[in-house]
Amino acid sequence: MDISNNEYRKIKQSAEDFYKSMNSVFCPFFSKYIKFNAKGLNHIKMKSWNRARPISDQYLRLKFIRLVPEILSSSGTLQEFKEELIFERLKINENWQSKRRIIKYYGFVAIINGLRVKIIVKRTNQDNIFFWSIIPFWKHSRDSITGEIKKVFHEGDLESQ
Repeated sequence: MDISNNEYRKIKQSAEDFYKSMNSVFCPFFSKYIKFNAKGLNHIKMKSWNRARPISDQYLRLKFIRLVPEILSSSGTLQEFKEELIFERLKINENWQSKRRIIKYYGFVAIINGLRVKIIVKRTNQDNIFFWSIIPFWKHSRDSITGEIKKVFHEGDLESQ
């Protein structure tokens, strides 16, 4: 995907402004509000700590960020769930530390105007539920060696999607 630097900057600024205007949205599945914090916006731009996503990946995610509140506010059914014990980078007493935590990921899939989008919500404890990621219109591909059908658009685990 060829994206001009100017196109990317416009989408990025518009998406960041929109995201920062969001505080939370009520999600029927949880019967709770889903928060929009800096972690979600950072995750859209970064694959992991200190490793940026490719510009084309950021562009697609930022371009469709406006769909997130609509999808979450109408999601009463969960399509995906994963629980992991992972190391998470946390700031504790002014110092960054890695702590093992149980993290739960919830995936909500929607088709809006022919566009298939998956929204990932992350839960770090009973009360802390926040937007984590948006994955637009993936396609499926069969692995030439194993024959396994895989999603193509992103790689890695849910922490890095």
